[in-house]
Amino acid sequence: MPISKNNLNFSTTYQWIEVNFFQFSVDTNPFICRKKNMESFIINHWAVWICAILNLVLGALWYSPALFFNSWKKENGLTDEQLKNMKPMKVYGLAFILGLIFSYNMAFYLGDDKTDMAWGTTAGLLTGLGFCFTLFTIIALFELRSWKYILINAGYIILYSTLVGLILGAWR
Repeated sequence: MPISKNNLNFSTTYQWIEVNFFQFSVDTNPFICRKKNMESFIINHWAVWICAILNLVLGALWYSPALFFNSWKKENGLTDEQLKNMKPMKVYGLAFILGLIFSYNMAFYLGDDKTDMAWGTTAGLLTGLGFCFTLFTIIALFELRSWKYILINAGYIILYSTLVGLILGAWR
C-alpha cells in the first residue's frame, strides 16, 4: 500500500518521513530550498547565515562595556588577564558554528510555507523562554550562580532567539 497522508499510522510514518524528508528542489535562488511531497518547506540559507552572524554582532553589543560587560565579568569571576589569554579565533569560530547550528535548527522548525514574521518572532520568543532560558536557568541554579548572572545571559539568549525567529519568519 503506498504511503500517503490519508493512511499514515505509527508503523508507516517513520518510513514516509525517511523516504521523503530530504527530497528538496532548488528554487530559482540556489540558497532557498522548497520541500517536495508535503506542504512547501522553505529554508532561506542567506537568512540562516545572517542569523549566525547576528549571534556574534548581538553578543558583541550585549556583552560590551556599554551594556553588561562589567557585570558579566564580575558575575563570572573573570579577570582582565584571563580575558587577554582567550583564544579569539577558537572562541569566535566555535560561536559562529554553534550560531549556525542554532539558526538552521530554527529554520527547520519554521520551514512551513505558512510561517510569517509574526509567527517567526513568536516561535523565537517561545524558544528563548520555554527551552533555552529554562534549561540555562536549571544548570545555573545547580552551579550556584547568581540571579544577576542568569538574567544577563538569559536576556541575551531570549533576545537572540526572538531575533532569529523574526528574521527567518520575515525573510522567506
